[in-house]
Amino acid sequence: MTTARTEAAAVVRRRPKDRKDQIARASAEAFSAFGYHAVGMEDIAARVGISAPALYRHYSSKYELFRGAVLALGQQLVDCTDFVDAEPDDADPAATLDRLVEALIDVTLANRESGGLYRWQARYLHADDQATLSDQLRLANRRIQRPLMAIRPTLTSAQRWMLSAGLLSVIGSIVDHRVQLPAKDIRALLAEAGSAVLNADLPTPADTVSRPASWRIFEADTGVYEALLQASMVLFHAKGYPATSMAEIASAVGIPVSGIYRYFPGKGDILATGLRRAADRVSGRLSAILTGLTEPHQMLTLLIEAYVATSFANPELVAIYYTERVNLPRVDQELLRSVQRSTIDAWMRLLAATRPSLTKTQARFLVHAAVALAVDVGRLVHYDDPADNSAYPQACVRKLMEATVFGRDG
Repeated sequence: MTTARTEAAAVVRRRPKDRKDQIARASAEAFSAFGYHAVGMEDIAARVGISAPALYRHYSSKYELFRGAVLALGQQLVDCTDFVDAEPDDADPAATLDRLVEALIDVTLANRESGGLYRWQARYLHADDQATLSDQLRLANRRIQRPLMAIRPTLTSAQRWMLSAGLLSVIGSIVDHRVQLPAKDIRALLAEAGSAVLNADLPTPADTVSRPASWRIFEADTGVYEALLQASMVLFHAKGYPATSMAEIASAVGIPVSGIYRYFPGKGDILATGLRRAADRVSGRLSAILTGLTEPHQMLTLLIEAYVATSFANPELVAIYYTERVNLPRVDQELLRSVQRSTIDAWMRLLAATRPSLTKTQARFLVHAAVALAVDVGRLVHYDDPADNSAYPQACVRKLMEATVFGRDG
């Protein structure tokens, strides 16, 4: 008995001093990979190598863990940019901006496994915690804008916000994929892409810009099947997949709940079908646009234009791909990734042909970064609000995407 107690006491004494940090990192990576609702305290405890009761000694609930993980990521963005507030008035703004870009890249690389958490799962924060995260992101953006304002004094406030958000998006895009490069190469590539974004010549609202033709992927007036897909995607985007009930979907379409089961076995089948069909339709439409064209730069420019128009016309689908696919069975997730890889590969080949100095892997990184811009900057300019869904914000997003893939001289 004495020996057992001695051994138990030794175990306690050997408990790592950074146990709480280990728990925080493990929970952030788990929530990022599988989503807030799919992760239990037991899952996190297993990752750390402790029991669930031991985990509860550090954190009282799963939400406390989740909240801490998300806000810790936001705080890292604040901390890595706080040197800007101490810069003297005569500091070189270009040098300050370079330091900011370098610091943001370092933080993102350090959190590549968990950074998707604040990007895609923060919707599950309580309102006051969402406000805290918004304040953190707003502060990071304003610090980017401070030297940018000195370098480019003619920018409007809206343009500065698009450029700072674009920079964070391009850098943050590496958490959305697992393409591998040496860290030094990623840093150089993101720094170059970030510089291209910050130097992009955005149109002004007074400029005459065209609004490309777009189409809704699901049309509610073409039958109950399409109406169910369209209503479900809108609800999943607004409320989150776990919080959306079959009754709410049925009510949105105007049919009894039992009517849904004539078309789909369950809610998961609606999500999987909607995302698969959306990916197939977007891929098919983008391919059709290129029929008869052979010049890579022109082809990629047209693809960007069509992708932005489609994203603005179907904002719920673009966001759901990132936020809700974790709720699908692994086989469906892999199928979606295969479709996305095929699309990314097609864009990558065009970019590699346009910029022969890039390797295929570098081109793939830049394509991922450009695609992320349509989502991140699209949300900034409220592409899910028809009143704001105009030609101007689309033109700005196109410019940022073109700057990312073609570079400053493209």
